[in-house]
Amino acid sequence: MKEIFVGRPENTHLFTVNGFNYVLDVPSGSLHQLDDDAYKIIEAIMQLEKESVSREDLIFSLPDIDSQTLGEVFNELQELKKLEQLFTSDEIRDNLPKLPTGLKALCLNIAHDCNLACEYCFAAKGNFGGQKALMSYEVGVKAIDMLIEGSGHRRHLEIDFFGGEPLLNFEVLKELVVYIREKEKETGKIFTLTVTTNATLLDDDKITWLNDHDILLVLSLDGRERIQNELRPTRDGRPTYKQTVERIKSAVDSREGEGYYVRGTYTRENMDFAADVLHMVKLGFRHVSIEPVVTKNEKFALREEDLQRLYGEYDRLAQAYLDAYFSGKPFNFFHFSVDLLKGPCVAKRLSGCGAGVEYIAVTPEGDIYPCHQFVGLSSFLLGSVHESGIEKQQLVSQFEEAHVYNKEACQKCWARFFCSGGCHANAYNFNGDILKPHEFSCELQRKRIECSLYIQSQILSFEQAQEAFR
Repeated sequence: MKEIFVGRPENTHLFTVNGFNYVLDVPSGSLHQLDDDAYKIIEAIMQLEKESVSREDLIFSLPDIDSQTLGEVFNELQELKKLEQLFTSDEIRDNLPKLPTGLKALCLNIAHDCNLACEYCFAAKGNFGGQKALMSYEVGVKAIDMLIEGSGHRRHLEIDFFGGEPLLNFEVLKELVVYIREKEKETGKIFTLTVTTNATLLDDDKITWLNDHDILLVLSLDGRERIQNELRPTRDGRPTYKQTVERIKSAVDSREGEGYYVRGTYTRENMDFAADVLHMVKLGFRHVSIEPVVTKNEKFALREEDLQRLYGEYDRLAQAYLDAYFSGKPFNFFHFSVDLLKGPCVAKRLSGCGAGVEYIAVTPEGDIYPCHQFVGLSSFLLGSVHESGIEKQQLVSQFEEAHVYNKEACQKCWARFFCSGGCHANAYNFNGDILKPHEFSCELQRKRIECSLYIQSQILSFEQAQEAFR
């Protein structure tokens, strides 16, 4: 009797997006498009909850599928199993690679202040729950030197100038960039620099300077005029849409449409967020992102009963993405950027952003935290740039061990190699433990990944068809 060894259920994922059926082999990353019969057969195999399944096991489960079709599909599944493209085992689990250590990225909170009063701001509208403050040049230099010293043999390093609104401290930002470029020559390190800004202070002189010094831009815009004005007003309540769009357009046009992302946040006030993304694209912004809000504020917080509607928005956005691609006017949506053929190394698939290990944040006072979202939480204070740098090595070790195989929920999740365990800060803020992922965020992440896989499958099929006709 021929059987297929199916293995652990978390290693196989069946899903449908916009009428297209797929099965993902999680350990190998192999994705297969299915017709309806094949989908039903694999679904029945999974529902049997047996390690090995024979064709005879399926006959009574699938009375609507004729025996010839069932046999043909079963044989194809056996062949995919032999090729290690389906029902494979997770060999990484028992042979963990050495996870990355040594600093790679630094978030410089150069301004704990902001000229806007965004309603959902995780940073308490700029000051992170403390006093308003601007980073001095001296603190910035100490943080940069610490990054260089802690990076070891790493050559490529990253610094994000963050806030609050970092352009409130533009003179110090400029001085630090000059210092960084000098250190590049001295050390042989290569720095990728980014400024995350609400764009309202981006005048032409600042844009020119940032361009001349090769600074990437993350530009905040929540989408349509009503949404932007409601959620991202000035301190005295004035609307910001027109000014923000004007400044973003100037920046994007000045760098010929590259070297930037326009990033928004959606809340319960705009659950039709696909319209906000498409509005940004219509404005001429080709590199866009929109994130679900993570907050406990009841007015803005997304709820479990919203999930089906949010799933529908991602489906809609995925189809719009493909329509734009096939019409020759593609745009890049950050959360749909999944590469089926390459992608990150195994270590990064397990450890994610590297917060507290590869990545740290430094406040205007020089305090060191695992990332910008932990700033102000005293139990996560790692040390100070004024003293011995990172002192709480036990806390660093906790983040080092917070990979997918040490998170119970992640061990059982098919998306573990795509999300790498999710956001530590969200886990802590909602569950009090960096090892317990925020389930609502996980649900949305899984949906985004499904849409990403669907998009990449459709694009690959299109490109292969095009190549066949050449």
